[in-house]
Amino acid sequence: MNFLAHLYLADGDDGLMLGAMLGDFVRGRLARHRFPPDVRLGIRLHRHIDRFSDHAREVKRMRREFGKPFRRYSGIIIDLAFDHLLADRWSEFSDTPLDDYDDRVRTLLAEHAELVPERLEQFMRYADSRGLFAAYRREDEMLFSLAGIGTRLKRANPLHKVAEIWPEIRPLVVEGFEEFFPRLQSEVDAWRSRRSTTTGS
Repeated sequence: MNFLAHLYLADGDDGLMLGAMLGDFVRGRLARHRFPPDVRLGIRLHRHIDRFSDHAREVKRMRREFGKPFRRYSGIIIDLAFDHLLADRWSEFSDTPLDDYDDRVRTLLAEHAELVPERLEQFMRYADSRGLFAAYRREDEMLFSLAGIGTRLKRANPLHKVAEIWPEIRPLVVEGFEEFFPRLQSEVDAWRSRRSTTTGS
């Protein structure tokens, strides 16, 4: 999953939302890092979501449908496409307007600036320049972001050409999103319930 999906699945909890944003920038054992317990839990949730998504039957089925040379990068494409679909249908998932939600994310990061690594600061400067995450509503912004990711990968890749296959793969991705995302929401609810039982909170 990409940033917007991770944030949404944090369900409005500040610590989990911070963990959702930090998850891609924190490596290794969390015991090595001095994060508050709720943020640490958010990073664990981020990692659980990624593992669950990578092994989900719906995602595996979608990835098999991508032709070469896109199949190798289909996970990246699906992640961004799911953020696009979530942003495009945001009112079905949240009563908070997406632009207001974006503002809340930025306020939260500013209030906890001591936890934000330089790489995340750099990403947020880019996000500000592009109007993310609300801008993911537009297909052209999703495709632009994919091309940008492609320029940062060491290996030559076709991410700058996803626009050429998007009309063909869009129905596949929409179907996969509609099938998988509700199951992912249920899995996150179950994960949080298990954690609450374990911690006694």
